[in-house]
Amino acid sequence: MTWTAGPLLGFDTETTGVDVRNDRIVTAALVRRDAGGTQVRSWLIDPGVDIPEEAAAIHGITTEHARTHGESPGTALDAIADQLAQALNDGVPVVAFNATFDLCILDAELARHGLSSMADRLGRDVSPVIDPLVLDRAVDRYRRGKRKLVDLCGVYGVADTDNLHTADVDVVATLDVLDAMARRHPDLAELELTALHAYQVAEHRRWAESFNSWRERQGLAGPGAGLTWLREHHQVPQPASVD
Repeated sequence: MTWTAGPLLGFDTETTGVDVRNDRIVTAALVRRDAGGTQVRSWLIDPGVDIPEEAAAIHGITTEHARTHGESPGTALDAIADQLAQALNDGVPVVAFNATFDLCILDAELARHGLSSMADRLGRDVSPVIDPLVLDRAVDRYRRGKRKLVDLCGVYGVADTDNLHTADVDVVATLDVLDAMARRHPDLAELELTALHAYQVAEHRRWAESFNSWRERQGLAGPGAGLTWLREHHQVPQPASVD
């Protein structure tokens, strides 16, 4: 039996923006999928700052709604991190689309509220993690076009939904894309989780080096993509759209 049989724990956040150091988590979802079915846990958080209109237009959560109905950040973030750490300690992989963003903004939020980081909770690096974005770049590196979640839903035959950009729906779609990808590329399913995690570390570096070389050839300013997967880096906003 391979890791595709589960359990898997999907994770996604919706935020006030794309700056992992300074933006805040507004909603988060954890979706556990195994042979027994799917269980969803979601959080609405009062981020303690105004939610920009452009962010609210994407995920639908306004400042007023979050302040009225949201949980306090410390309570919610601690619960999210605890559940992620428990899953990883049990050997359950965390699945996230563009995992670097979600895990780094979570760690920044934990630090902001005086809470233990994911690595401190685990006593080690955060693993195993599975990122369908990294895997798609690896197995189909020459496909042209964007690689946002909605694009990969089309590539892998996952039913599109008008509700993408709500955290729980995004997680379910991410898990569905991963399942379809593993069936199309069975060599991924055959890897042990430790090997799969290491494969993604290497493939992210390969992609980042290629992406940064492309930016240099185009004469584009700015730092480009960080080379180390699951580590904070200053990155152009939409690296998923260019290969």
